[in-house]
Amino acid sequence: MSDKQHTLGKAVEVKGVGLHTGEPATLTLQPAPPGHGYKFQRMDLEGGPIVDADADLVVTTERGTTLEQNGVRVYTSEHVLAALYGMQVDNALIQLTGPEPPIMDGSSRPFVDAILKAGIVEQEAEREYFVLTENLYYEDPERGIEMLGVPTPGGEFRLTVMVDYRSPVLGTQHASMYHIGEFKDEIAPCRTFVFLRELEQLAKAGLIKGGDLDNAIVLVERENVPREELEELARALGRDHTKVEVKGRGVLNNTELKFLNEPARHKLLDIVGDLALVGKPIKGHILAARPGHYGNVEFARIIKDTIRKQKRSNTFTTDLNREPVYDINAITRMLPHRYPFLLVDKVMEVTDSSIIGVKNVTLNEPFFQGHFPGNPVMPGVLQIEAMAQVGGIFALSQVPDPENYTTYFLKIDGVRFKRKVLPGDTLVFRLALITPIRRGIVHMKGVGYVAGQPAIEAEMMAQIARDKVPAPKASTPKASVPAS
Repeated sequence: MSDKQHTLGKAVEVKGVGLHTGEPATLTLQPAPPGHGYKFQRMDLEGGPIVDADADLVVTTERGTTLEQNGVRVYTSEHVLAALYGMQVDNALIQLTGPEPPIMDGSSRPFVDAILKAGIVEQEAEREYFVLTENLYYEDPERGIEMLGVPTPGGEFRLTVMVDYRSPVLGTQHASMYHIGEFKDEIAPCRTFVFLRELEQLAKAGLIKGGDLDNAIVLVERENVPREELEELARALGRDHTKVEVKGRGVLNNTELKFLNEPARHKLLDIVGDLALVGKPIKGHILAARPGHYGNVEFARIIKDTIRKQKRSNTFTTDLNREPVYDINAITRMLPHRYPFLLVDKVMEVTDSSIIGVKNVTLNEPFFQGHFPGNPVMPGVLQIEAMAQVGGIFALSQVPDPENYTTYFLKIDGVRFKRKVLPGDTLVFRLALITPIRRGIVHMKGVGYVAGQPAIEAEMMAQIARDKVPAPKASTPKASVPAS
């Protein structure tokens, strides 16, 4: 799948009952515009209030992940969110006629089938990933939870899970997903599970009102379970006690597992659904030991905090009203470029390792006549050229007689365009040396900002070389910079 955002091709419905509330609900997956993300809408309440799928809105993780916004709750959000995230649907409105998505068979597979029925369509906007560039760690010694996020060389999203309940039935299990493409067939069909010893307690707590042997794997740890205990359990669940039986240690009613490690795979599924609350697709490898919704959500919040810190560090402002280091007249004495190719208006700062330059973008730029009529956008190649000219000014500022030097473009790498640059914008370029200048080689990383937000970034390498015949002092300075 491409790195464009995706949504659903059409609306599609799933009907059932909620696991914990027991209330019938229709869930409708609706297409949504780029940048929408995942949002729930309670259609059973006046005004159809919205609840964002956001880790910061999680209010409880007791047997599921519950969201609340403005007093409106959505219970057990993780299975449908896992399906959307696992199928790489970036934008969807999840409409509900009750407080909880239907549990269906206890997996994400029914939601995946609905997504496939609706179809997945590409949108024009680019995906914005959270890329793990350093290790992130979470630990809860009391719950025995450990989670670690590490960068992946290929940039894919990977998950590795270890569950250990010290149970003679479950024991220690592992599950892995090496890339998101494995989710549909290897993870989505895996059902939720519960121990027999937990069922009565959950039922008495008012949970699993919609629980059934068809929507959960019930693990039995004892050889002989008294019939009276099973009858009491059936009454607590509101089920026919004649249909509840145990045949040895293993699984209640001899339910056939889809995979030997289905419980561990379902834990992995839950992590996918809870990490969908980050709000961005992730590039990195998440390793989890004894995970649960509580730890998953805490780790999602750590990722969100990291994203917020990155955003703050990516913003940049400078006082454009102060006296520039080089005004336009000084720049024309250093660079040979002239209208319509001089793309730097002033330089605000030069240090031993960095430079800040400014390009004021107006509708009078000649390239707007053809790029594009009625929709003026500054060409990316000219943004690169403007950045290169700022880099050329830095390179020439490092020698005492810049008029006797020429700069030659050697390489450009890692170019990213973050947003459109339009008439009226002011492009502020900040470039810094990646390595010290050696033998005339200048290697710089540059970012161009509009209103403090990154618009373009690139790495550039050039060489400054002295002209063979120095120009007379009275002549026009001869110099050139990297050009696109």
